[in-house]
Amino acid sequence: MLFRSTTLLAAAAAGLCFSTAAQAQDITLYGLLDMSAGSFQAPGADRVWRADSGGMTTSFIGFKGTEDLGGGLKAKFVINHFLRADEGSAGRFNGDAFWARDAYVGLSGAFGTSTLGRNTTPLFVSTLLFNAFGDSFAFSPSIRQLFTPSLLPFFGDTGWNNSLAYASAPNGDWSWNLIGNLGEGAAGAQGKNLGANLLYFNGPLAASAAWQIVKNGAFGTPPDFIGQRTWQLGVSYDLTVAKLFGQYTHVKTSAAADTKTALWSVGAAVPLGGGKLLAQFGHSRAKVAGSEPTHKTLSIGYDLDLSKRTDVYAVFMNEKVSGLSGANTLAAGVRTRF
Repeated sequence: MLFRSTTLLAAAAAGLCFSTAAQAQDITLYGLLDMSAGSFQAPGADRVWRADSGGMTTSFIGFKGTEDLGGGLKAKFVINHFLRADEGSAGRFNGDAFWARDAYVGLSGAFGTSTLGRNTTPLFVSTLLFNAFGDSFAFSPSIRQLFTPSLLPFFGDTGWNNSLAYASAPNGDWSWNLIGNLGEGAAGAQGKNLGANLLYFNGPLAASAAWQIVKNGAFGTPPDFIGQRTWQLGVSYDLTVAKLFGQYTHVKTSAAADTKTALWSVGAAVPLGGGKLLAQFGHSRAKVAGSEPTHKTLSIGYDLDLSKRTDVYAVFMNEKVSGLSGANTLAAGVRTRF
């Protein structure tokens, strides 16, 4: 009888401890699934009818948590992995890291937030904030021409391994983000990656300046690679009847043959019938080996909110690249968050 009472008391105490811990630490499972279907075409390629994952946003699933440490200090962690819902595969592509979206642990407080692990770059954040199609790799001219270019290669990916990131504490209309990583002796690594952005939000006006240098990248580097420097300016203005966007980006790669790319993009998001009419035009020009090829992308779409978590969309995109036949893509999809 005594043993039974002792066991019950121990179980109750353990349950109390677990309950206290559960209240002190907040852990969330969350994610997003985005599927589209239609006629897809790349410049110089044939038209293909297919279903695709990640039309407006790359599909992902993840876990995040915070723990209140007292005195305004909190511990936090995030682990997210991209997925391809059309085929049930992990990652954005074969060989992609499992937790490629984010994987970090850190501390936040009055000083801001500092995280260590795999972090999203400030340049990617600035790019997605200041164009009508956000972070869409399928349809955003800004994202497509900078991060998956048809002209000159872009190094460093949207997130960096082995990185330390810092986000400033709220300071009026201004905020800033810093990131740095280590090459850790990887083959072809020429040193550390560094990046930063400065963000301004005041009423209808928002602006951004971003910069980064990549000396070790996820997708290989050219012969005698020294580094790739990128800077970007972005602005948006909300007229209520329409939100306008503008971006300018410059990329310079120092290697055996130095190359440059200049990119600009303008767009608008117009509230219409419970959703938004979206339009964005992007233009990039490369300078390589005495030639100056161009890449032009025009995307027009409509995104309808069915609820706070779910929307449906339809997009038409036209692309032209020097020396290749033009391409037209027409697709519709659904995106839901959880």
